This record gives sequence, structure tokens and C-alpha cells, in this order.
Amino acid sequence: MVGGVAEEERKQGEGGGRGEVGGGAAAEGSSAHVRCRWRRRAYAVARSGSAAISATCRATDGGGGIWSRELDPISTSDNAECPPIPITQTNEAHSQHTQSHTHPHQNATDLTDCRHCPPVMALTSSCNCSSPAATSSPLLARIYTRTSSSSRPPLLASPSRPSPLRLPRKSNPTPRCSFRTLAAANGSSSGRRSATEEEMTIESSVRLADGELSFRGRAVLSGVPDAVSATSAAARGPVDGVFLGADFAQPASRHVVSLGAMRGVRFMACFRFKMWWMAQTMGDKGGDVPHETQFLLVESKAATGGVEEETSYVVFLPLVEGAFRASLQGGGAGGDELQLCVESGDADTRANSFQRALFVGATESDPFAAIAGAVAAVRSSLGTFRPRAEKKLPGIVDYFGWCTWDAFYQDVTQEGVEAGLQSLAAGGAPPKFVIIDDGWQSVGTDKPNAEDDHAGEADKPPRLPRLTGIKENSKFQSGKGPAITGIETLVRAAKEKYGLKYVYVWHAITGYWGGVRPGVAGMEAYRSTMHFPKISPGVAENEPNMKTDVLTLQGLGLVHPLAVHRFYDELHAYLAAAGVDGVKVDVQCVLETLGAGHGGRVQLTKEYHRALDASVAKNFQDNGIIACMSHNTDSLYCSKQTAVVRASDDFFPREAVSHTIHIAAVAYNSVFLGEFMLPDWDMFHSLHPAGDYHGSARAISGGPVYVSDAPGKHDFELLKKMVLPDGTVLRARLPGRPTKDCLFADPARDGVTLLKIWNMNKFTGVLGVYNCQGAAWSSAEKKNVFHDAGGSGAGALTCGVKGRDVHLIAEAVTDGCAGWSGDCALYRHAGGDLVVLRDGAALPVSLKVLEHDVLTVSPIKDLAAGYRFAPIGLIDMFNGGAAVEGLTYSVLVDGDGMTTAAVGQVCMEVRGRGRFGSYSSVRPRKCTLGSAPVEFSYDASSGMVILELESMPKERVHKIVVEL
Repeated sequence: MVGGVAEEERKQGEGGGRGEVGGGAAAEGSSAHVRCRWRRRAYAVARSGSAAISATCRATDGGGGIWSRELDPISTSDNAECPPIPITQTNEAHSQHTQSHTHPHQNATDLTDCRHCPPVMALTSSCNCSSPAATSSPLLARIYTRTSSSSRPPLLASPSRPSPLRLPRKSNPTPRCSFRTLAAANGSSSGRRSATEEEMTIESSVRLADGELSFRGRAVLSGVPDAVSATSAAARGPVDGVFLGADFAQPASRHVVSLGAMRGVRFMACFRFKMWWMAQTMGDKGGDVPHETQFLLVESKAATGGVEEETSYVVFLPLVEGAFRASLQGGGAGGDELQLCVESGDADTRANSFQRALFVGATESDPFAAIAGAVAAVRSSLGTFRPRAEKKLPGIVDYFGWCTWDAFYQDVTQEGVEAGLQSLAAGGAPPKFVIIDDGWQSVGTDKPNAEDDHAGEADKPPRLPRLTGIKENSKFQSGKGPAITGIETLVRAAKEKYGLKYVYVWHAITGYWGGVRPGVAGMEAYRSTMHFPKISPGVAENEPNMKTDVLTLQGLGLVHPLAVHRFYDELHAYLAAAGVDGVKVDVQCVLETLGAGHGGRVQLTKEYHRALDASVAKNFQDNGIIACMSHNTDSLYCSKQTAVVRASDDFFPREAVSHTIHIAAVAYNSVFLGEFMLPDWDMFHSLHPAGDYHGSARAISGGPVYVSDAPGKHDFELLKKMVLPDGTVLRARLPGRPTKDCLFADPARDGVTLLKIWNMNKFTGVLGVYNCQGAAWSSAEKKNVFHDAGGSGAGALTCGVKGRDVHLIAEAVTDGCAGWSGDCALYRHAGGDLVVLRDGAALPVSLKVLEHDVLTVSPIKDLAAGYRFAPIGLIDMFNGGAAVEGLTYSVLVDGDGMTTAAVGQVCMEVRGRGRFGSYSSVRPRKCTLGSAPVEFSYDASSGMVILELESMPKERVHKIVVEL
């Protein structure tokens, strides 16, 4: 959001067009990468027990454990083939490293001075080092890893006989040490900094002092314990912030610490109500924050002398630090306590000190700038992910598509896919991409063991299928002749017969729901072994059924992390050779449950995503990937390649309770997810009682638009409001998000609020208004339920709509904002009404549950006194304003009321076909389409000008000129 729409698109063009892992050093800012083949050699040496890897590069705690810092394999190397370096690397190995390539620390004698080597910290009781940390380097986390009891080779080696080590350091005038040690030197662990440190950092307006976290003197958290510490973040952009951490008495794999009391505020939280998905909730105190909260936006207002000060917005981002992932939750006896939870997901991966587990950033006036700035600050510190604006968007986002899931579920066949494509194209809504969902792969269930108890077999859940091969199953092996077989037959038919541009297929991040079956012929190289998911306490609190889920009970065949590069590459190479253009990668959050024996959930997730990124960049040149069931920060904070993410739980055509919940969830989740990827608001059924409700939301979402209709079951009148005859869509330029005045209201539960969603086109904005009341996730019942407030039996609710509800509407003004009065023309899609709104005025909109309206918002241009104009777009389409791709105004003569000549001229470039509307304060003198005059109608009461575009343009756009 910082820099606006044009800046985002510039970044997407420059940083996102490479389609490669990491996007190059330029995209990484201060975290530029160097490809390092040494890392692979060092790992091989470590595995073979060479002397180059010494047992002396460890520090013991006297209890058989090892103090170390977990390696981030993504941030330390751009080489997707290199496995992580074991933590036992020595200065001798580091010396070999520096000799192998040009290195920014060529003469370094300390591993912690080398950003291409894994940092190592010796356990000391006081600060006795002599080398200052670089001001931009994150402080080192200390992780305690016990020797793994598992027979599986861990990603981070844990030798059984550690010995203490003190690393030599270069002589420098200022001590280098952890923030905890600095605080201890001052006689406190509350986050107070030494005078030396104060001179090295920029004073932040977000401060932790005397047990209070404040922004510009206004308390955000009070009663913060001494165990919580703060380090300053770089002061860049509109957001000030600090990182928070904590110290604990003993190392453990999971810690919970109080951050103090939060009261007298309003907040919006994105939390995981299921392991796979987030939803939104609102509250006014710390105790209202649910378990597994991954994003918290707080609104704080203060009054002095009866005058309300400007509103402040504070963003809490729980992070990934080392091998640990953080989340927020409410707790404490008083009901207003905010707590920080850090966990590794592996009992053998433990720590007791954290410095950057949580980022807190704040700004005034603009919550969207606060969020974007906070994510930018975290990216600068972590260097492990890339924001959405720097990623290459796959081509599917600009076309209409079809997914097979709700049409066939797992019974999809080649014949069924062809029937669906033909059905849509025949009705005038030709899809240009298809997602062949679950049901195409070769899978099988485990054979029952002879010793299994078969009593009551009928009452047991069915056995979980597992992947048995990377090729398609027999349903898709109907190719005729040796040249074309398998899924390639379907891909060719889709592209050559039905005119599709893209074919995607589905697979789970572990291959299939039950993983890869261990020992199956032809799959031995993937080294799959059975793992049984360990559900985290936070997930179990919100989704207790996961403890007895079939996946938890029957386990999963996990491809070994050192073989997953090969697995993805061979799977994707096979698909790419058949003409497949991308993949929808599902079930991603399951990795967090499988970290035991692999260095924890974060380490396992990073290794899998590094392999996935490399394979997608190699095999799908259009960056063809959609992330699904992936709403954990383990994944988000290592996302460098994936640019599209499913925004919420599924569209459930048969669950009446789900539809209003779905629209609210995708909008609020996009506030957070939209900083990392383009949110995908999911498929839907066009021929459905809530089809129009869902369809309009997809049209303004800024993400892909696709349906899952069964063949022959379509509402083409609805589809033509979203899809042009050539199969393209009028896509908005940003992720759709709630308007500023809806961010802290609860449009699903409070019984009074209508949800307003805003987005931007090039020369217009768009607003969607939805009644989402009457159903929500219940914290008591742990499921989605109907409730009384604003339910289906309630009457209509009313809200006011303003032009500036479109947060960046000023960016749609031509020639900057100079001379713009703030007035806008608003066109209501539902009623076909055009109104002029003065700046600050509101248009009332009333809706019942499951009703909606979409409004095009266009800034009015004053060409001369009494001569005003604003383009509206294709008025029969939900986001018709996106059809306007070019707009220039010319003043020909002064409009003094006496002239007979044309006063002004408006030149527009317009995409698509249908009725094109504009607002004009006077009847136009004439309109031309191309070089020929064209008939138009004019309504003097509203100012609506309508002309007909009878066909698609011969070139890319129609050229329309209006003379006033």
C-alpha cells in the first residue's frame, strides 16, 4: 500500500517478472544472496564425518544439549539444491568457504560476521565479546537442540558429545552482545538500552519503558513484565516500530509469556479457527484475542481536554525467529492480558531467549499504510520472503476459469472436463484456464495388517489414500496412439479444441492427503516414512476435532526433506512435459505438525517451500502456482515465489451457514494476506441462490475469477457481468479489503454493520456493500453457526457510502489531485442509478441478509465552469470501471456560457463490449467511436451518458471521444 497503486505495479513489473526463486539480489534489499556451492560440499563432508566439520564448534550447557542458532536455508543461499549446513561448522570450514568465492567478509575470523555462514553463539554468563554487531543484522537467537531419539536423520545435526567453544572475535571498540545481556548490564531485563546503544540507534516513537509499551506517549500495553525486551527496528517509511522478545528460565519447545494488559482500544484480529484457515474477529481488550492470532490491528484513540486526538493504528505481527514460530492469544485472570506464544513443534528443539519474536509498528491516520509499512519493516529484518508487489502474477488472474472440484469432486474424468469446457464456451462465457482438482492422481490406501483388529471395521473411518506414483491414474490414460498418452491428451484438447491458455492441476504439498506411500515401487528415491501429526495446543483449542482427525490417527507418508527437491522437480517436470502450466498446492499447513526429528515446524516448512519455489521457477515459467490451506505464518514468512493464495475456507454450495461468513472472511483475511500474495476468493457456483452474492465479490476482489459449475448448470446472465466475450475479466488492481470505517466493526456478528469492500481501477474505484450478518464462527461451539443478531429474520440494515470510502480514490484523478474538488460520480449497479456526491457526503444503502450492491466511484473532473465529466465504464458489468484503460481531458476554450464552440474534449480508451456510461453535467455535443460519430443517450436529471459498444474492439481497446 505504501506508494499507492502505481508504485505496486512498478514493483511488480521490475521485481516480479523474472519468475525465479528469490527474484534476484535486487529484490532482496539488504539481504542480497550469493550462490554458494560450498554449502553442499560442507554438508556432504558433515555426513561423511570429515575433519572439516569439528565437534568443537558447539557450546554445551552441561546437560548433553547443544546451544546453536537454527539456520535459515532460504536467507543464507539462493541455491535451491543446497541442503542446510549442520550447526557444527567450524572456523576451519568457514575459512574454506571464504576461499571458494568472492565474499563480503573475506577476512572474517568469526562465523557470526559471515552472513553466508550459519551464525553460532557460545553460551556465556556475561558479555565478554569484542565485536559489534552490524546495525542491520538481527540479534542471534539461542536454540537448544537435544540429540534426536528418532531414527530419521534430522535436518539440523545434533552430535551427542558437545564440547564448549568460545569463538575468536575481531577487536572493536564497542561490545557485541545480545539485548538481554545489555539490559542485564544495566541491572534490568525490561528492555532499557545502554547509553552506547542509544547512540547507535534511531529513537523510535514506539517505546517499551517502565513496563509500558507506548506510541508517541500513548499506552498500548501496560504492566509489561520485565522478561519482555525490545529492540528497535529500522525507521523506514511511514511506520515506527520495535521488535519484542522475552527470556525464560529454562529452554523448552513452547513458551507463553504475558505482554501486559491491553484495554480501551478496538482491534481486528486474523486468527486460525482451523489449522488451515484464518477468520476475523473483533474486540476491545487483550483477553478477546483468540488463540492462533497471526495478525492484530489495534485502533487507539485518546482525548485531552475533551478534544479527541488523531487516531493511531498499531500493528502486531508475530514472527518466525530461528526455529520458532510465534502467535498471539488472550489470557490471564483479569481478562485483558495479551500473551505471546512461541513454539518449535519439536520437543527436541528448544530455546529460552528470543529477541525478535513479535514486531509492533504504528502510525497515525492510515491503517493500510501502517500494515504495509509493518510488513516492509519485517521483510527488511527477516529477508526470508518477498511482498506481493515484487512477485510475478501468473496469467490466470486476468482470465475467467473453471475448477472441477465442486462439479465432480474426486470423480473427475477426462470426459467430464471436456464437457464442462464445452458447456461454458457454448453459453458465451469461455473459460481460458482450468484447474483439474483432486481426482487425477495415482493413489491407494494402505493394506490392512494381519494383526489389525477388524472388529467394528464398518464404523471406522475409511483408510487414508496415499500417492503411489507421479503419473495420472487410469481415468486419464485414454490417449490414442503412442505419441500422446495420459493427461497430455486432455491438455491438448483443452488448448486446441476449447481455446484455453492455461491448465493447472491439484496436488497436496506432501503429494496427497496421506502423503507418499512408503516403499511403493518406483517411489523409493523420495525416502518416504510414516509420520503422525502433532497438533499444537493453539490449534487444538480452536479446532479440537483435529486431535481425532483421520490424518492425525492414520498418519502421513512424508517425503524426506533431503529428497523433496527431487520429488517436486520430477512431478512438475512430468506435468510440464504434458503441457500443464501450473499447480494448486494444497494442505500446506500440515507441515507444521510434522517437524519432530527435522529441527521443528519452521525448518521443515522452509525446506519444503525452498524446494517448491525452485521447482515452480524451473518448470512453470509463468509462475504457475496457487497456495491453498496455507494460512500459517511458517509459510507466509518464507514465501518468495508463490504469488496467489486462497483467501479463506472453501465455498460450500450445500452449507447455508457458510455464504455470509465466506464473504466477510475473504475481505478481512485479505488485509493481512494481501501484503504477501494476491488473495484468491475461491471458486463458486453461478447457478446458486447465493451465486450473485458470491460472483459480485469475486469481480471486485482483484483476484482470479472462476466457477465450479457442473456441466450444463450455469447462470450466463450472471457470468456475463464478470466475463467479456474473449474470456478476459475486468480485474481490479489491488486486493479487495474492508473500508476504513469497517475495519473494527463486526459485520458478521454485531447486527448493525454492513460490510463495505473497496478496490481500485486505473481511473475509477469500486465499492461492494454486503449484508453478512446472522452467521459466524462460534468460540463456544468451535464451528460456524447461525445467531440472532441481524439474522435472516431481521429487516434491512443501512449504511452510508462516500466517495473516499475507496481509500486511494485520489490516485484515480488524472494529472494528480490538483484542482480536484473531492466530488465523485457514483453508479449503483443494482438499481442503475447515477448520483453525484459532494466531498464528504454519504449515499444511504439498505440491504437485507445475503443482499449486496456494487458501486463504481469516479472522480469528477471540472473542465470549466459548469462543465464536469467522469467516466463510469461498462455499466452492465460488476466492475465496469476497469474497462477504462486510458483517459485524457482537454480544455478547448473557456466556458463562459456565451461560446458556441466546444469547451472540452474527453478521450477514452475502453476495453470490452456492451453499454458504456459516463457522467456529464451537460449534454455532449457529439461522441465518436474511432473516427465515426456514434449515437448516445443523455439523461439530464442524472447526467448519465450511454453509448453502445456493439462488438469487441478490433485492436485492444475502443477509442471514444466526447466533446462538451
